[in-house]
Amino acid sequence: MWKSSLLALVLTLALSSTALAHFGMVIPSDSIVENRKDATIDIELSFSHPMEQAGMPLTAPKAFQVITDGKASDIRTSLKPIKIMDHDAWKGQYTIRKPGVYQFVMEPQPYWEEAEDCFIIHYTKTYVAAFGEEEGWDQPAGLKTEIIPLTRPFGNYAGNVFCGQVLLDGKPVPGAEVEIEYYNRDKKYTAPNACMVTQVVRADADGVFTYGIPFAGWWGFAALNTSDKKMSYKGKQKDVELGAVVWMEFVAPSVR
Repeated sequence: MWKSSLLALVLTLALSSTALAHFGMVIPSDSIVENRKDATIDIELSFSHPMEQAGMPLTAPKAFQVITDGKASDIRTSLKPIKIMDHDAWKGQYTIRKPGVYQFVMEPQPYWEEAEDCFIIHYTKTYVAAFGEEEGWDQPAGLKTEIIPLTRPFGNYAGNVFCGQVLLDGKPVPGAEVEIEYYNRDKKYTAPNACMVTQVVRADADGVFTYGIPFAGWWGFAALNTSDKKMSYKGKQKDVELGAVVWMEFVAPSVR
């Protein structure tokens, strides 16, 4: 009897370990703005397991910026506290006044993850294209680590293939592991098994990876590396997980 109980516990822990992917999240109300009446967008910032809809607390971010035409503007003062997935999160608002591609970028405070015995910092971004302008979507934001889109990061159908390049300190990361999850906001989908909660791909020698999007919605891509610097926790030096995270919307065509 005790052997059965032990086996059940081991299986439970094994299944749980496959579903621990964390994602910083920056989700705008629109990924494409075409009309002036829609120029003011909301942006939600959170931290979660997005497919499973399991939230974690996000303290006030260290930085929140919008980047366009190579210029960064601090918009952290626009943030107001809200709840997302029953945990502390933030909501900002931004009014787009001219054509362009806008990168919204969050740098969070380090998050201590007891289960993994390390700190987590996810540099997270998303893109909004406004008023027909598409130039500059492949430009780096200059983050410690980030994913540079090689596929235009907006205006994509579900079923398209997305390619990106993982950078750390501005250099490609050969063989980077990239975790991918769907933002299951409406709980529309259920993963058939624990392995399918988080999709995983490996980048090539140039840090380039490819993934085909199976269905419509917001998808997050997180490339994870360990910092060469440690942080102190209760008097002990701990590893720091650096995440390069990008969120993009993939849409289904309208049916007449």
